[in-house]
Amino acid sequence: MNKISLLIIFVLISCAACSKKPERQAPPPLPITAFQVEKRTIPANFEFVGVAKSSHPVEIRARVEGYLWSIDYTEGSMLNVGDPMFQIDPRQYEASLQEAQGALERQEAVLWRAQRSLQRIQPLYAQNAASLRDLDDATAAVLTAEASVITAKANVYLAELNLSYTKILSPIKGLSARAAFREGTLITPNVNGLLSLVSVIDPIWVLFSVSDNQMLDIRGEKTKSELILPPQQEYNVTLELADGSLFPYKGQVNFASPTLEPSTGSMVVRATFCNPEGLVLPGQFVRVFVKGAKRPDAIFVPQKAITQGQKGMYVFVIEDGKAVIRTVEVGDWYQDYWIIKRGLKEGEIVIADGVNKVQNGSLVKVQSCLMAPEAEAEPLPLSPS
Repeated sequence: MNKISLLIIFVLISCAACSKKPERQAPPPLPITAFQVEKRTIPANFEFVGVAKSSHPVEIRARVEGYLWSIDYTEGSMLNVGDPMFQIDPRQYEASLQEAQGALERQEAVLWRAQRSLQRIQPLYAQNAASLRDLDDATAAVLTAEASVITAKANVYLAELNLSYTKILSPIKGLSARAAFREGTLITPNVNGLLSLVSVIDPIWVLFSVSDNQMLDIRGEKTKSELILPPQQEYNVTLELADGSLFPYKGQVNFASPTLEPSTGSMVVRATFCNPEGLVLPGQFVRVFVKGAKRPDAIFVPQKAITQGQKGMYVFVIEDGKAVIRTVEVGDWYQDYWIIKRGLKEGEIVIADGVNKVQNGSLVKVQSCLMAPEAEAEPLPLSPS
């Protein structure tokens, strides 16, 4: 073999050695934050939109006819029991009372005369100086006069009552509305007798609606022993006002409609609240939080651990140091957590933070663990201290 052949062989061996590719190294595990799934009894809280209503609204109506003489209250002010509100022209009713009193005095005079006549006839009849018919007539005259006095007294009482109706007082302590009519208006009870409205605002009611879908969900969870409802509707109800602040007193459910409203397909629920400062007014919209139910053996994960995919929501479960996709069915929220209905078991570890960096099968390394939530704070006071 000559030198040229040896040179060609050496060049071929060198090229073959250079053409070998280096081995590919596996990427390092991705650091993540983990959360261990555990079963726990947690509160089952519900949220609704409610509207405030007076717990005792009273329509102020006229009971007698007459011209509106005066408006004796400041519209929109807080009234106490017995505060004057309206005055209807009392003159014709004062005259009617005087007429009834005169008729009463006249009938009392007739009665006195009949009694005197009877007193004179009785001894005469005993001496056979008067007939039995004369005694009967005198006795009947007394009885008739007594009946006339009773009627006259009733007419006086009715006249006094009608006169008292001309001065309209507040029957309750509450917030007054505007007057429906001004001075000089002819008020007729059956036509325009509604003069104003007084509303009790302490306590105040809040009404909210539970839809039929929500009711089916609640009943379904209760049937599957996933929900424990408090006995006798002993819920803890709190309010959030329009500015985001919490109402300082808790409420209690005191009524739930036994049937659904056909027009809305929902059930009306009512809660009552102390409202000494008048922070909530009738007609005001509030957010209602109903607490008191519990979910035994609930499984939940942080909200940021849930990812929405084409086939539904899923989480990454750590198995043998790798991230594995697991489809889950979620329920309601609890604080910053999703309640998991199906897809996870107690003891499994899910990725709570860093899900955007991993894929199915990625190597992961637990860098930190997220703790389960603490118990909720004590409820707000029921009444002012």
